[in-house]
Amino acid sequence: MNSMTMMWWGVIGTSVAAYALKFLGHSIPHRYLENPKIQKTNLLIPITLLSALVAVQTFAEKSRIVIDHRAIGLAVAAIALKSRVPFPVVVILAAMGSALVYHFS
Repeated sequence: MNSMTMMWWGVIGTSVAAYALKFLGHSIPHRYLENPKIQKTNLLIPITLLSALVAVQTFAEKSRIVIDHRAIGLAVAAIALKSRVPFPVVVILAAMGSALVYHFS
């Protein structure tokens, strides 16, 4: 098999797995989903996944852990969010902080 065929088998397999998981999620009885512990956990999952994504994108480069201009951008964003700055301004400040460190280092 050539690499393109293998890639398509991977795409099809992943699509089938995603559909099966979605179907199984819709098949769970409501009595389980209405449990307060499950509802509380479901509220925290997106926050956890987004935090993990931000950490990986900020501190990882290929298979190495790095501290560079992206960490400064994240720190600036955290300070701006703590100061209750509007979100678009947070993004601009983080980008500017990261760009300045990148430019001058």
